[in-house]
Amino acid sequence: MSKYKKTDFSKVKTYSIKQRKSKVELRLLAKTFDPQKDNFGDYINSLPKFLAVNDLIEFAQFIIKARMKNKPIIFMIGAHVIKVGLSPVLIDLMKNNFISAIAMNSAGAIHDIELAFFGKTSEDVSAGITDGSFGMAKETGEFINSTLTKYEYSNVGYGEALAIEMKLQKAKNRNLSLIYNAYELDKPVTVHAAIGTDITHQHPNVSGSAIGKLSLIDFQILTEVVSRLGNGGVVANIGSNVILPEVFLKALTIARNLGYKVFNFTTANFDFIQHYRPRVNVVQRPTQDGGKGFMFTGHHEIMIPLLSAMIKYFA
Repeated sequence: MSKYKKTDFSKVKTYSIKQRKSKVELRLLAKTFDPQKDNFGDYINSLPKFLAVNDLIEFAQFIIKARMKNKPIIFMIGAHVIKVGLSPVLIDLMKNNFISAIAMNSAGAIHDIELAFFGKTSEDVSAGITDGSFGMAKETGEFINSTLTKYEYSNVGYGEALAIEMKLQKAKNRNLSLIYNAYELDKPVTVHAAIGTDITHQHPNVSGSAIGKLSLIDFQILTEVVSRLGNGGVVANIGSNVILPEVFLKALTIARNLGYKVFNFTTANFDFIQHYRPRVNVVQRPTQDGGKGFMFTGHHEIMIPLLSAMIKYFA
């Protein structure tokens, strides 16, 4: 027994997600671009050929070349990417083999799951923090925590476990889930957790051992994908300021430590504010011995659909 006092979670109060007002709903998600029907070339040609326009076109070309060479194209995403309705865009890129692996923080998994099961996500934190109801949607905590506990000894990762259970439970909107679609397309989908950062860690059925074990497996899965990046792979970090840049740098270190020649690949950071860790751990350090890094500053809900459309147009 610990000599320190701890909070008893057994009396934590939850409530149904059906009663909660959410800021993200299915009707607000992006629509995919279809080059067979839409004339995007005129728009591309209308853009000024300077600075970020040229960089974005060049980065899109690197992704196209990576697909041609069958090299990994890893999209690492923060939860905000899902909250601003970009799941359909990324799913479309996966289906066209312009994304070969998805890595997300565990907040991203929460939003993905809520959209898949309930068609809405992203609560008003300010409204719930005063009375302690923030993050206490019962169904979200029950599904994610029980799933991780169920698969703790099954030798599958966090993302895979959620996908399998989403399929078994026939989540109503699973066709719009990044996790589910990646799994169905046989593309690694990894979830990287930091205990205490997510609303599901507030719930009575949380298991630290299950979170840690399945997230570690996902770290190992991501490291395997990273080990194949050399000579043409691509990594895009979109909206993760701390967790995924740190996870990526460690995965890269392990891959090189094991003798894999992970050099000469392309990286990019997309965010509306450029932060230290993404700039250094994604853009600069990994490519300092060969390759190229980009930094794109702008809102995800504008930049990522634009990138996607450019990729499909030039391909």
